Amino acid sequence: MSRIAAADTLLVLGDSLSAGYRMSATAAWPSLLDKSWQQQPKVVNASISGDTAGQGLARLPGLLKQHQPRWVLIELGGNDGLRGFPPQSIARDLSKVIDQVKAAHAQPLLMQIRLPANYGRRYTEAFSAIYPQLSRQYNIPLVPFFMEQVYLKPEWMQQDGIHPNPDAQPFIAKLMANELAPLVKQN
Repeated sequence: MSRIAAADTLLVLGDSLSAGYRMSATAAWPSLLDKSWQQQPKVVNASISGDTAGQGLARLPGLLKQHQPRWVLIELGGNDGLRGFPPQSIARDLSKVIDQVKAAHAQPLLMQIRLPANYGRRYTEAFSAIYPQLSRQYNIPLVPFFMEQVYLKPEWMQQDGIHPNPDAQPFIAKLMANELAPLVKQN
């Protein structure tokens, strides 16, 4: 029995940036990516708006058991940063997420997250440094932060200036397809 029979799964473990904040889940980029890839691999969006790295960690065991993903895209930490959590505690929670993904024989893919500049240079630099450090430490791919491209187009942003709107989702899906395809489409 080959593995091809069951579609490999990419689980997106994220927050509002991937959950599709204030829009239908079908309009969010992971759903658009799943459609464009025609479920090869299948994209399961397990993102919840407002989730911290710790909350994602708490949900992870059930998600790993339910979906048995081959890859897990970790898009967490932004809410921790916006709340001013200490970078070392964010890094610790993300490390535990990576450890659990690896223990489930799945490949972790870590997304770089950046904070708005108004959080102060020292904190935003310490926060941003968490991601490349974990990527090196665990030897896992670091996926670029898609919001850096979206921020450049005010018409793609919701009123709050933090979340992408539905118009931005097809662009994000295409950008993520380009970033993720080399990591998940190895046959």
